Amino acid sequence: MNQIGIKDIMSKAISIAKSASVTEALDKMLAEGADPLIVTQNGSVIGTVSRKSIAEIMGSRRNSNLSPNAIHVATTVEDDFTSAYPDQGIDVAIPLLQRYKLVVVLDREHRLLGQVTTGDMLKVVKPQVAVEEMLEPAHSILADERVVHLRRRMLDEGISKFIVKDNSGIIGIVTETDVATAMRSFREVVEDKYQDHRIRNMIVRDIMSAPVLTMEVSTGIEAMVDTMLKKGISSIPVTRNGVIEGLVTRHSVIQAL
Repeated sequence: MNQIGIKDIMSKAISIAKSASVTEALDKMLAEGADPLIVTQNGSVIGTVSRKSIAEIMGSRRNSNLSPNAIHVATTVEDDFTSAYPDQGIDVAIPLLQRYKLVVVLDREHRLLGQVTTGDMLKVVKPQVAVEEMLEPAHSILADERVVHLRRRMLDEGISKFIVKDNSGIIGIVTETDVATAMRSFREVVEDKYQDHRIRNMIVRDIMSAPVLTMEVSTGIEAMVDTMLKKGISSIPVTRNGVIEGLVTRHSVIQAL
């Protein structure tokens, strides 16, 4: 592991200006399969913007009279990143990714060179532990639950994704990405005076992603990680004899390294 350097695994820096709109940021995230983006001001890194922060700000009532194009990235900047240098080994980057969503790679003059994400790291190193040891809890929500209640649970309980169920069983998954894209689309097509009422009537079924990909607990971790990377997804619900046991996420895999 020490023979592999950050320069060997880093990817291009995916950044956006602080002055850009959150719709531009979301479009770039979806096009690039990135979360978060690096936020820059006059070429310098000042923070990150995530799908979670965009979902929160576009779903906020205090912004209900604003078009998504009028909400700037500056209002959603987070500090969920750290920095490293290209000549450092990946053994330096692993504990950084266990704490932060993103490692920004700088040269010695602090100019932006690239980034290291969990995806970049997992292409070259995978944990040698059983799938059961890296399962996260799988939280569920009913398909007919209101989206405002979903958002409240996401905020209050710090949950980024839910398995969606109805009387027939598991029918989908809903994530911060689904909330962000739904809120953006909703804001663009519904007149301001109707937004509050209409948002309160939206249900999880309206915005969830379906069908949901699941994998049996007996599947090897390499196959699970490769599937996440290939499909550009952040988690996989894990089943045992068809019953959900938990989630394997990029975060839980990185934590197991």
